[in-house]
Amino acid sequence: MKKITEQPSHYRHLEKMSTLELLTNINQEDKTVALTIEKIIPNIEPLVDVIVEKMQAGGRLFYIGAGTSGRLGIVDASECPPTFGVPHDWVIGLMAGGDGAIRKAKEFAEDSHQLAWTDLQEYLINEGDVIIGIAASGTTPYVVHGLKACREKGIVTACIVCNPDSPVAAQSDYPIEVIVGPEFVTGSTRMKSGTAQKLVLNMISTSVMIRLGRVQDNRMVDMQLSNNKLVDRGTKMLMEALQLDYEVANKLLLQHGSVRKATQAYQTQLNE
Repeated sequence: MKKITEQPSHYRHLEKMSTLELLTNINQEDKTVALTIEKIIPNIEPLVDVIVEKMQAGGRLFYIGAGTSGRLGIVDASECPPTFGVPHDWVIGLMAGGDGAIRKAKEFAEDSHQLAWTDLQEYLINEGDVIIGIAASGTTPYVVHGLKACREKGIVTACIVCNPDSPVAAQSDYPIEVIVGPEFVTGSTRMKSGTAQKLVLNMISTSVMIRLGRVQDNRMVDMQLSNNKLVDRGTKMLMEALQLDYEVANKLLLQHGSVRKATQAYQTQLNE
């Protein structure tokens, strides 16, 4: 398989560039990522729709990956509960080598043909769920065989890859191929490829959560009040929505625990 992600950088002698030249050239490459994703939005749309359908019926969304790709999936999954107030088992990120590999790579974990399915079985993955494999190369065995095992059992599979016609895509019902081209530093797929994967993950999870009703207007009404900044944000959201002063809105928010619940309680009280 021809790997575009491994092709030589368009830039030579990086060590001779000034800091300004390095930053400018990296930025020039990064600018191309969003435009590449724009062209494949029609491929992302049906995946979002099937995830929404499955989750409305009680299913879950899984991400699997290794290295940078695995970490990106874990980050996206871990941000759904605080942002949208959903249970931690709605979106689950798994990576080769387990949680310990988030900080320190576990040797050869990504080369296992069995490990992904073993990891997924711990969560009793089933036909009601959707799994997205994340692999810049599109060849990571952990991801390829994880998707293959899921597909054999009737579980909807998808992927986010940065090479065309890859083994990972071949095991995906909904392949998302983001071909961003050679990296600024040859083969360093944590750069443009990682950026592309992060953007697509943001698009998928955010769109799914909006479709599931976890956003009202443009506000995170179910966000967890886990720090003073978020309590202040929620208070100001209630002030604007209900025309309350800060103290009253703050008390209402803390009493009910979320913007949505506080709004509903206040409106119920007004209607009584």
